[in-house]
Amino acid sequence: MTDDLYAKLERIAREMGADFFGVADLEPVRDEILRQGGEHIATWPRALSIGIRLFDSIVDRLPERLDDPTVSINYLNQCYDTVNARLDLIASRLAQVLQGEGHGALPLPSSERHDSERICAQFSNKLAARQAGIGWIGKSCLLVTPEFGPRLRLNSVLTDAPLMPTGTPMAERCGKCTECVEICPPHAFTGRPFIEGEPREERYDARKCERYFQSMNAAKGRAACGLCLYVCPFGRSHK
Repeated sequence: MTDDLYAKLERIAREMGADFFGVADLEPVRDEILRQGGEHIATWPRALSIGIRLFDSIVDRLPERLDDPTVSINYLNQCYDTVNARLDLIASRLAQVLQGEGHGALPLPSSERHDSERICAQFSNKLAARQAGIGWIGKSCLLVTPEFGPRLRLNSVLTDAPLMPTGTPMAERCGKCTECVEICPPHAFTGRPFIEGEPREERYDARKCERYFQSMNAAKGRAACGLCLYVCPFGRSHK
């Protein structure tokens, strides 16, 4: 029965445009989820992880974003707003199926700030994708996949359905590479690799990133960055 349900969920997700789909066991990272989202979020034992690949034709032009305003316009529209909306629709549909099968389900927004002090969402879609075996968390704090690097966006559906996890956390493959650290305009990354349970602040200063965006928005209107996403060798070598 659970195999049939998994196959149904995956088929729907992929028919709706998902390039990545997996099931994450959240129990090993419950404490981390609790710290970020609170007790209600941390009670869910599993998550469906879904991802959509971004357009290389847009991502490859991100270094030109300050000189050509169309680069930011295209990135924010097609690689952020539109993809996020598509992910939200997929999450909603999958949650509907789960609920119809008698299981609990909570579809989450693909991009929504929950805590302005810590500058984070209520749940880490990257952590769920890591638990599902889709990729690893790189030095940029982005999920990095073997197929397309960090050139994707993610969303999750929390559930109590007894689905088998599709994988285990993937070993980090960044090695000595620090390209994402070096290209970051506000120098927001420390270069420290991801360690489960360690605070994000050890690797990433979200305030530096926030101030950089605020300065760009003040000068140019709604602006894009994404250089850490652009520069990753895994994304650039798998186009």
